[in-house]
Amino acid sequence: MSTQPEVTIYTTPTCHFCHAAKDFFTDHNIAYREHDVAQDLEKRKEMIERSGQMGVPVITVGEQMVVGFDEQQLKELLKV
Repeated sequence: MSTQPEVTIYTTPTCHFCHAAKDFFTDHNIAYREHDVAQDLEKRKEMIERSGQMGVPVITVGEQMVVGFDEQQLKELLKV
């Protein structure tokens, strides 16, 4: 049985697509770590440096990065 890659999502409380992504993870029993970049300035800086993006969500699945809520890409990366 393969183990799930580590999933991290950078979010803000008012981001509709962030909520949709978290619902997707919950619906598929995917564990994830969340960083609220509206409150956590260090994580905001980390997200921008890693992704080149200021918009959320930014999601990492293992070493892969998904900018925005791309459900099809997430399904492929997570094999769900």
